[in-house]
Amino acid sequence: MAYLAIATDYDGTLAQDGQVEEATLVALRHWRSKGRKLILITGRQFDDLLQVCPCLDLFDWVVAENGAMLYQPTSRIEKLLADRPVQEFIQRLSDRIQKAIQSTATSSSQEFAKLRSNIASVATGRVIVATWEPHSVEAIALIQEMGLDLQVILNKGAVMILPNGIDKATGLVAAANEMGIELDAIAGIGDAENDLVFLKICGYSVAVANALPVVKEQVDHVTTHSRGAGVVELIEAIG
Repeated sequence: MAYLAIATDYDGTLAQDGQVEEATLVALRHWRSKGRKLILITGRQFDDLLQVCPCLDLFDWVVAENGAMLYQPTSRIEKLLADRPVQEFIQRLSDRIQKAIQSTATSSSQEFAKLRSNIASVATGRVIVATWEPHSVEAIALIQEMGLDLQVILNKGAVMILPNGIDKATGLVAAANEMGIELDAIAGIGDAENDLVFLKICGYSVAVANALPVVKEQVDHVTTHSRGAGVVELIEAIG
C-alpha cells in the first residue's frame, strides 16, 4: 500500500534527549518532497515543544499534549480539543504533592527534599496537567474525591492528567480529518505505552528498536535501528 502520511512520536522515537539528528531531518525532508504528509504526535506541553523542537515547520500538523491540541506550523493555528482541568484541581494537587514530599523528608535530607520538590512540581500546558511518579496516587485520589471527568495516563515515569476520551489516538483522528487522509493511509511509529493507542489505528504500525517490549509486541513491524535512525528506516522502507 502507498502510505500518504507518517505519524511519529517525538521523544524516544524521532528525538533523543530532545534533539533530532541531521540524518533524520534529511529523511523527513525527502518524504515531504514527494508530496507526502508528516504528523508529529507528542505528550509534551506545547510551549515546551516550541522551545525544544526547531523542526516543527517540517510537519503538516502537530498533535501536542498527548492529543489535547492541534497545531498547524504553516498558519500557526492552534486548536484545543478539550478544556484544561479546573484551577481548583490543579492547586489542590500541587498542595498534596508538596505535602507528600515533605512528609517523607527527614531533617537530615532537607536539601534533597527541596530538589525533589522542584522536580515533582505540577506543570500545566494549554490543556494537560503533568507531574511525575509516584504522584499518580495523589492525582487519582483527588480526581475521585472531586468527581471530575479526568484520566491519568502514565508514560515512562511521567504522569499526564487529561479529560477522559483525550489521547494520542483522538489527536491523530483530528489531524487526519484536517488533512482529509484516511487512517489506513497513515504509517505510525513510536516507542512508549502512550503511543499504542494511535499506533493501533494506523494502517501500518511500527516500533523503533528501543521501544518498550509491550509496544513491540503489538505493532506490525519493529525497526532494526533506534530512535531517529529507526524513523529513517521506516521512510526508506515505504518511501
